Amino acid sequence: MGDMSRGFFAIGAEGISKQMNLGNLMRSAHAFGASFIFTVRAHYKVDGLASDTSQAGQNLPYYAWDKVDDMVFPANCQLVGIELTDNATELPSFHHPVRAAYILGPERGDLSPEMTARCDHMVKIPTSFCINVAMAGAIVMYDRLKSRGNFQPRPVGTSGDAPGSGH
Repeated sequence: MGDMSRGFFAIGAEGISKQMNLGNLMRSAHAFGASFIFTVRAHYKVDGLASDTSQAGQNLPYYAWDKVDDMVFPANCQLVGIELTDNATELPSFHHPVRAAYILGPERGDLSPEMTARCDHMVKIPTSFCINVAMAGAIVMYDRLKSRGNFQPRPVGTSGDAPGSGH
C-alpha cells in the first residue's frame, strides 16, 4: 500500500440490519487498514459473521454503541457521514481528514438526524441511486487510500506501460 503512516481512520454503520453487509464491511475495513470499526444501533454484533472471513471483529477494536450520544472518538477525529444528499460533497472532490471516522447509514434508509447533526462532513458517492452499504464503504476506503497514499501517477497510455517505455 501507499504511505499511510500519518493519521488513522475508522468505519462504521448506523442501524445496519443485514449480517452479510456488516461482515463484508468489516472485512473490507480490515483489508484497507482501518484502526477500528464501530456500529450504532446495529441489529448484529461483529463476532462470528460468516462474511467476515478475515475475522476483523477479533483483529480490530470494535465499538458497539447503542445511540449516537454514546460515540466517543479519539481527539481531533472528524466524523464523515456517507449519504446520497444534494448538499453533500462528491467523494472525488473530498479531501479526507488525517483522522477520520466514516459512518454509513442503514440498508433501507438514511443516517438519522442525530447522526447527521454530529457529522463534521457529509460526502456522497456520485451514483444515480443508492448502492449496497458494504460496497459504499469499500469505495470510500479505496478513495481514502488512493488520495492519501503515496502512489506513482498513472501512466498516460492505455496499455498500462509508462509513457516512452516502448512496450
